[in-house]
Formats: sequence, structure tokens, C-alpha cells
Amino acid sequence: MAPLPDDPEPGRAQAEPDPLVERYLEHVRVEKRLAQRTVTLYALDLARLAGHAREARVALRDVQSPHIRRWVAQMHSRGRSPRGIALILSGWRSFYRWLGREGLVDANPVQDVHGPKSAKPLPKALSVDDAVQLARFEDAGQDPWLEARDAAIVELLYGGGLRVGELIGLDVTAGAQARGWLDLAEGEAHVLGKGSKRRSVPIGAKAVQAVQAWLALRAVARRAGEESALFIGRHGTRLSAQSIWQRLQRRSQRSGLATPVHPHMLRHSFASHLLQSSSDLRAVQELLGHANISTTQVYTRLDFQHLAKAYDAAHPRARLKNPPK
Repeated sequence: MAPLPDDPEPGRAQAEPDPLVERYLEHVRVEKRLAQRTVTLYALDLARLAGHAREARVALRDVQSPHIRRWVAQMHSRGRSPRGIALILSGWRSFYRWLGREGLVDANPVQDVHGPKSAKPLPKALSVDDAVQLARFEDAGQDPWLEARDAAIVELLYGGGLRVGELIGLDVTAGAQARGWLDLAEGEAHVLGKGSKRRSVPIGAKAVQAVQAWLALRAVARRAGEESALFIGRHGTRLSAQSIWQRLQRRSQRSGLATPVHPHMLRHSFASHLLQSSSDLRAVQELLGHANISTTQVYTRLDFQHLAKAYDAAHPRARLKNPPK
């Protein structure tokens, strides 16, 4: 059976199939009725396992966890992705689970073996200039009612680092049933975050002004007086997260930004720009409402990227002007 095109170890999948592997593949094909593509992938992964076992001069039934760990390290060093390794281990784990049910092995050697962790992608954040451009943008062709509402949404997401769920949960006034509210006199937002944890965050003067402008127009909506939500649609109902996503994407495109903006991008930008200015990780953790500071630490990587770019652009010794050929 031919290997997958991106297999960094093509020779492994070309070896003669092991009888135990053939029995297992027949089991998943006939009894479990897996799709042919899935069976093909299992065959490739188990052919690789059998190849490793032959090289180590050990029978498949005698494979132990140290063997599996060594083979995982070899796959990783040859360039296979953490996700690819995880999928291979899953197939091997299922194979040995079946061998155990058949009484052919006493323990599953893959059970407690895990592949390398995938690097978490960095959150996308706007540059300071782009964030300010979005916040300052005034859409002259927009309905003034929608313009005032969308401007207030941008100011609160970027100026307060709110999650979109926290934003849509804001009510016009505080109350026993309110999930969140604004204290414009004090310049604070009181929100209900993840895990039903309440927190208060400061909002800037620009956000206060934008919300005041929105409140002056908010009542000009059908049945607006019947809804306690701060941000409502034309029919007077609370805005959904999906609606805010759509409005932000539209606004970012009309403002001339190259990247469509979503609510969490403004939250990322809020955190990244704060760290660029203050480097106070604990304070940013509290403002974002993160339970664990390790969640906040990802923004230090964004901050380092910002500093590295500035270094490359400005420092005379950052890179050679005419690198050797």
C-alpha cells in the first residue's frame, strides 16, 4: 500500500503486513465498519509500527512503552507534526486495546504515552495604529443610530478588554438581575466573566463618551424601552455575539484595515498594548479576568514580537545590509 505523500518515513509503510495487523484491519473493516479511507490510514500507521518493531527486533506483542516513546521521538526528529504523531498514537493505542481484548497482550504500551505538544498559535492583535484607526473611524454613509452603537462597541472591546459575551451581557442600569452594567460616572464596567466570576474594569474617557452618545440615540428603536440590554438591534432585542462579529468585520473593512477584525482580536490588542506600555503582567491578568497567569503570559510573546520588529527596523546592527551570497 502506498504511503501518504507527506510521509517523512515512506519506507516504513511499504513493509510486508504483520499477521496481527491484518487481523485487526479485518476487524475494523468488517465488524466496526469503518470507512475505507480510515482503514487505509490505520494500515499505514500500523505498517509504520511493525517497521519500528522489526528494526528493534521485537515482536508487536512484546512492544513496551519505552519502545513507543523512542519511536515517537524519532518521528518528531524527522519532522512529523505533533498533530500527526497524536493521530498515529491514537491508531496504535486502538490496536493494542484490541490485542488486549483478544487476550494477546497483558497491557497497552501506548496507553500512557503522549506525543509532543503542539505550539499554541499566537493570538492575533492589531497594531496600535490600526486599533486607533478603527476606533477613530466615522462611517459617514452609515445610519447615525448604527454608527453610534458600533462606535461604542469598539471602544468598550478595545478600551476595556471585554469578551464579547461580557459585552452583550451589559444592561443599561445595574440591578439584581443584571449580568453586567456600566458606571459612567466612575468610568467602570462591571461584568460577569467566565465561571460566573464578576470583575470591574476601568474604561477610558473615549469609551464613556461613545456610550453616552449611543444612549442618547438608543431609545430610537422599536420597543427599545422593553429591553434592558445596553446594545440592541433595530427591533429592540439584545444583540447576539454573531451580530457583533458581523458588524465589526464590516466596520474594519470600511475603515481601510487589511485584516477583518473580530471581537477577541480587540481584546488581544487591549492586552498586548497594555503590556507594551506597562509590562505589568499581574495587572493585565486582573483586567482580563484570567484565572491563571499562564493564560496572560501569551501576550508577552506578542510583546516580544513587537520589540523584535522594532529592533530589526531600527538597530544598525540588527542585520547585514548586504548579506554575503
